[in-house]
Amino acid sequence: MLVNRPSHTAQGAAMHRAAHQLVDQPLIFEDPLALRIIGREAESALRAGHERWTMPEAANMRAFVAVRSRYAEDCCAESYERGVRQCVVLGAGLDTFAYRGRRAGVRVFEVDQPATQEWKRQRLTEAGIAIPANTEFVSVDFERDTMREGLKRARFDFSRPAFFAWLGVTPYLTRDAIMATLEIVAKGTVAGSEIVFDFAAPAGDDPRAKAARERFAARVDAVGEPIKSEFVPAALTDELRALGFTQVAVTGSALLNARYFDGRKDGLALRGGQIMRARV
Repeated sequence: MLVNRPSHTAQGAAMHRAAHQLVDQPLIFEDPLALRIIGREAESALRAGHERWTMPEAANMRAFVAVRSRYAEDCCAESYERGVRQCVVLGAGLDTFAYRGRRAGVRVFEVDQPATQEWKRQRLTEAGIAIPANTEFVSVDFERDTMREGLKRARFDFSRPAFFAWLGVTPYLTRDAIMATLEIVAKGTVAGSEIVFDFAAPAGDDPRAKAARERFAARVDAVGEPIKSEFVPAALTDELRALGFTQVAVTGSALLNARYFDGRKDGLALRGGQIMRARV
């Protein structure tokens, strides 16, 4: 990922979340700010129905972007019920969790690389979305800086548990950067902390899955954000347990379809995707 400009993949994810609000009914993930934060021009283009994010061929990715946000926020709600009052959004992009204010008493730390963070601040200003007093911006380049140092600068309380959401980021990082960040959560936070993140898994033998992966890889490589890592789910589960996580579970597309897409009449469903949840 280039550090001197906003992330193209973060922008793409925001467009998928916004398109989901318009195209898919019923909504998997309701985000009343998703269209505002992408800007008026982009919103108008989506509403016109001519952008690729609204097209049938984008349905699988649009569904996964929506469901990973829904799943992470459902897990965050569970952690809130357990008394967790710190939420860290890693690689926040144009995520709007902090600005929807659904849970009182939560401190939100948005961690991202500086150029993307500055771009988001501009988007918030242009959209007239106020930054809540409980929200802290933390500039970190995952390949060069440590998340721990960034959070220390932002007065994150390491003596209290936290919920970490890390969506749409790990495929574009090296294995070393990913494992270093996970180790900080596993060994540097207190019991009760947890992290939810999605990751790329090998495409397997399905020709359609392989072709879709190749098309996506070519697209992100063309914008300077190539896929750098993928994990076999069972092996990653073992690695997380070795780091010190006590509860580790992968939720794949079959389970996500059963939980969030069952009974839909529009045929929207996942054809792939893996989300990890691990608790300290």
